[in-house]
Amino acid sequence: MGAFLEELNQRVLTERRLYVLPFDHRHSFQTKLFGWSGALSPEQTAQAADAKNVIYDAFKLAIGSGIPKESAGILVDEQFGRKILIDARARGYITICPTEKSGQVEFDFEYGERFAEHIEEFRPTLSKALVRYNPRGDTPLNQRQAMRLRSLSEYLHNRSSIGFMIELLVPAEKSQLEQFGGDQKAYDRRLRPRLMVEAIEQLQEAGVEPDVWKVEGLDSREDCEEVVAVARKDGRDNVGCIVLGRGEDERKVREWLATAAGVSGFIGFAVGRTSFWNPLVKWRAKEIRREEAVYAIARRYCEFAKMFDGHSCTA
Repeated sequence: MGAFLEELNQRVLTERRLYVLPFDHRHSFQTKLFGWSGALSPEQTAQAADAKNVIYDAFKLAIGSGIPKESAGILVDEQFGRKILIDARARGYITICPTEKSGQVEFDFEYGERFAEHIEEFRPTLSKALVRYNPRGDTPLNQRQAMRLRSLSEYLHNRSSIGFMIELLVPAEKSQLEQFGGDQKAYDRRLRPRLMVEAIEQLQEAGVEPDVWKVEGLDSREDCEEVVAVARKDGRDNVGCIVLGRGEDERKVREWLATAAGVSGFIGFAVGRTSFWNPLVKWRAKEIRREEAVYAIARRYCEFAKMFDGHSCTA
């Protein structure tokens, strides 16, 4: 492992930018991109892995086109991205691995009590846990999730030198959505920011201490500042936040990035489906060539980095 990754694994990320191309999607990859259900055959697994290699090639092209290597990272799963993770680590890229089971409401470990073995096998820069957590929702559910997240947090901080990322989603409870007449956008704008702050506070109180919070986009600078303030409260000065894309259209993602970019404590983004989904769909349908899909994904990733921090990129 390169000196930069060794350093990054031993410290926090505040002084650095973090531009993540996430493609750890598993359930949605199988069901929506390929239309598969049930256990996959070796041939199907190979097809999914090949599609993820298209995204990885785009990531490498973006680095060669101007995205700074020290800020660029991939988030990819072991199931379809094993070879990618090995290659990326050998090249000194920032690597991030998911720990959660894909496609289920409640956070649990993909590999159960053996989660540490899988983390240690790949030694990523960061381990990521996606959690759907509404602080005013199902209390027993939240407590179970917080307990598992705490065990991961303690393992990473006390027994490993690997960083910890939480991907926090705050889905609306039925009653909360009803307050806004079923309008998801109104919920996102008027209530979700407060719930995000409460969720972070509750998880901190439960002993969950990530190095990076990967959070849903916010529409106002003030909301971004409040999220950073709670993420960094009580001496957590080195914790960073990044904006996730949530599969939104390019216009909405650009708005979220522009809002967060000027807020100290927001250090980057992780935008996946908005970057790669349409090019992959067109490539699968043989509407474009593989190299065209690679270029389209790289260009979108570069555009988001340029928007966030002004980096020049030729892709």
